[in-house]
Amino acid sequence: MSLRGKTVLLGVTGGIAAYKAVEVVSRLRKQGAAVRVIMTKNATEFVTPLTFETLANHPVVTDTFARPETWDVAHISLAKEADLCVVAPATANILAKLAMGLADDMLSTTLLATKAPLLVAPAMNTGMWTAEATKRNVEILRGRGVRFVGPEGGFLACGDTGAGRMSEPKEIVEAIEAILHASETLRGVKVMVTAGATREHMDPVRFLTNESSGKMGFAIAEAARDRGADVTLIKGWTTAHVPDGVKLVEVSSTQDLYDAVTALAPEMDAVIQAAAPADYRFRETSGQKIKKQKGEPLTFTLEETPDIAAAVGRGKRPGQVLVGFAAETEHLIEHAQKKLASKNLDFIVANDVSQPGAGFNVDTNIATFLSAEGENPRPLQSKRALAEDILDEVTRRLPGKDA
Repeated sequence: MSLRGKTVLLGVTGGIAAYKAVEVVSRLRKQGAAVRVIMTKNATEFVTPLTFETLANHPVVTDTFARPETWDVAHISLAKEADLCVVAPATANILAKLAMGLADDMLSTTLLATKAPLLVAPAMNTGMWTAEATKRNVEILRGRGVRFVGPEGGFLACGDTGAGRMSEPKEIVEAIEAILHASETLRGVKVMVTAGATREHMDPVRFLTNESSGKMGFAIAEAARDRGADVTLIKGWTTAHVPDGVKLVEVSSTQDLYDAVTALAPEMDAVIQAAAPADYRFRETSGQKIKKQKGEPLTFTLEETPDIAAAVGRGKRPGQVLVGFAAETEHLIEHAQKKLASKNLDFIVANDVSQPGAGFNVDTNIATFLSAEGENPRPLQSKRALAEDILDEVTRRLPGKDA
């Protein structure tokens, strides 16, 4: 995706992940973007400014009081020039500065002055990321419209394992592309997206659920938001980061999801049901934790949960677009076609969750779109890329819209 004509201001702060920012610059330049880099003093302890200057083909700014090459105020000119500001890595320190509006170096001063959108890629120790102060700062920034990419979980440079690892350069650049290429194709359109799993309790401690992380639904919600839609996100239990800039409704059980979806669906222009509700629930539940029965078998009776997609399909109004998902492990097309017809859907996104790269809790997917027009297979790609394909199909079907 070309970024020619776009200027990205990249702020690099003092964390070991600063070396990954080098690849971010390289990828952006290959796509035609102009990149301006500001490094904090601590960042220069990890990577030299010369590295970024060579890749960006432009001087790196590190000192607020350096003599300017041109007669302008550097932090103001950079703030005005940027189409997007990115901080990668974003340490706990810079997040705190941004949340408090501090401006004590070139980077924080420029970011306070800019009107451009801001994307941050946090990178820090797990304890720092989960600290109450950091969580509060992140909440403040999200409330101001700051976008986040990551952090991811995994092995950290300090030797710990957990959340705090900066997202990979490819993912950061994809997030940059999504912001800079945000279209207005869904401006004024009301879109509902469901995401995540539901839980059906047998007692206050145990429940029936599935492996859905919510990543696919969240990717659709983010993409719809970036196209200008008025997005309502109804989420069950998830492990992914909730996207910013959407109306959030949280549910637990399939009945909760049914109630929320059926109440809000009539006012929506498009309903995209990416959630994975449980198909069965316990007919009877215990108010107390069920104890072992001294070796005796424990038997439960399950009953079907409400069919949410069918209920929405029955209430479909003219011009409304309904999208369903079919996560299968066998006979993918056959099962998806039956669901397409029985739920009154415009199209369905079918994927075999047993395939590598297409199951739960991964960042990619492989899908086939099925509609009255036939089958449209989609290759292995990121969930965000698939979300864009889904929204292209939705837009094409909306009255008066053109993808």
